[in-house]
Amino acid sequence: MFLRNRTTLVLVVLACFILSANLTSAQSKQGMPGMKMVERGRYLTTVGGCNDCHSPKVFTQEGPVPDTTRLLSGHPADMTLPKLPDGIVGMSPDTWGAITTGDLTAWTGPWGTSFTANLTPDKETGIGSWTEEMFIKALRTGKHMGTGRDILPPMPWQEFGAMTDADMKAVFAYLKSLKPISNAVPDPIPPKAPPKQ
Repeated sequence: MFLRNRTTLVLVVLACFILSANLTSAQSKQGMPGMKMVERGRYLTTVGGCNDCHSPKVFTQEGPVPDTTRLLSGHPADMTLPKLPDGIVGMSPDTWGAITTGDLTAWTGPWGTSFTANLTPDKETGIGSWTEEMFIKALRTGKHMGTGRDILPPMPWQEFGAMTDADMKAVFAYLKSLKPISNAVPDPIPPKAPPKQ
C-alpha cells in the first residue's frame, strides 16, 4: 500500500511539474496571462512612465500630476516656453546638462529644445495615421515615424526599443484605443550656434 501511494504521489508531483512548466512557457510567449493586448499596453505605458513626459500636467499641492483630460497628448501647442538664461545648459560641469518645463513636456539641452510627442490616435497631430510597423520601427531606430528626423532626448527610445514585438504591439494597441486629441506639438528647435571666436 505504501509503495503504491508513494508511486501515485510521485506521478502527481511529476504531472504538476510538467503542467507548471508548460503554463510558464505559454505565459512567456503570450505576455501576462489573462490580460488583453490593450490592458497590457496600458500597464506597460504606466510602468514605463510615458505619462511623466507625454501628458500635460495639472498642478496640485502634491505637485504636478497628469491631466487625465489630455493623457499622452504631448507638449501643449499653446504653451509659451519660459526664457532660459544664457549659458545655463551646456556640456561642462558648471552648467546644467538639461532643463525642463514644470510639466516635463519640453526639454532643452545641448541638442536644442525637444517637445514630447502627441501619442493619441489623432490623425492630423498624433499617431492616428501611423501603422504598427512604423511605431515599432520608430522605437527600434530612434527615427520619427521610423524613417524621419531623430527622436531627441530625453526620450529613451534605446530602452523602449529593447521591448519585445508583442509588448510594442500592446503599447501601440493601447495608444490607438485612447481618445484622439488634436494638439499640434511644435517641431524641435535646434541648438543655438556657438559664438564665433
